[in-house]
Amino acid sequence: MGYKQEFIEFMVRSGVLTFGDFVTKSGRQTPYFINTGNYKTGYQAAKLGQFYASCIRENLPGGVDALFGPAYKGIPLAVSASVALYNDYGMDVNYCFNRKEAKDHGEGGVMVGYQLQDGDRVAIIEDVITAGTAIRECLPVLQNAAKVDIQALIISVDRMEKGTGDKSAIQQVYEDYGIRAYPIVTVREIMEHLHGREIDGKVYIDDEMLAKMEAYLEVYGI
Repeated sequence: MGYKQEFIEFMVRSGVLTFGDFVTKSGRQTPYFINTGNYKTGYQAAKLGQFYASCIRENLPGGVDALFGPAYKGIPLAVSASVALYNDYGMDVNYCFNRKEAKDHGEGGVMVGYQLQDGDRVAIIEDVITAGTAIRECLPVLQNAAKVDIQALIISVDRMEKGTGDKSAIQQVYEDYGIRAYPIVTVREIMEHLHGREIDGKVYIDDEMLAKMEAYLEVYGI
C-alpha cells in the first residue's frame, strides 16, 4: 500500500474523515467531512508528519530551505513534517511559523523559529484549503520577512470543489499567486480507495455513499 492509501485509512481510523450528512461553513450539504481538529495524539502527529514528508519528497525532489506553518493549525504540521523529513530521509529542514500578533519584547516580531533569508525556498504547510483565505493572509507575512521563493503549498486533502466562482481554491491560489498546491490525497483518490473496501470490518463508502459523493461533486466539483 502506498502512502496515499495509508493516509486515507489513517484519516478514517483517526475520526478525521467521516461520512454522513453535514453542512459546510459555506452552507453546502456534503456527504463527507474532514475535521483535522480530531488529530490529538503523539502517534497521530508523528504519522501525519510522515505523510506530509512523503508528499514533499515526491513533489519537491529538489528540497526546500524551510517549512512555514501558518498559525495556528499549520504550526504542528510544519514541525511534525520537519521531524519526519529528518527521521525518514536525513533532511534537516528549517521550520518557522507566525504569531497572530507581533511581540514587542523578547525575540520580538511575528516570525517564530527559523528566520527566513532572501532566496530561501519555502513550502507552506496547511491542512485543507477551502477559500484560500489563510494563504492570502500569510503571504504578506512571508514577503515582509524576506525575499523568499514560495515553492509550493502542501495540504492534506484536495476536496476538488469550486469556491465562490468556477475555480477551486487551489486553482485560484495558483492563478493569483503562481503557487502550486500539492495534496497528500484528493477526494477522488479517497472515493477510489474506500469504495467497497472494509476498514476494520466496516465499509465507509458503499454504492449509496459513492452515489451521494458523485452527486455532490456533480454540483460543486471542478
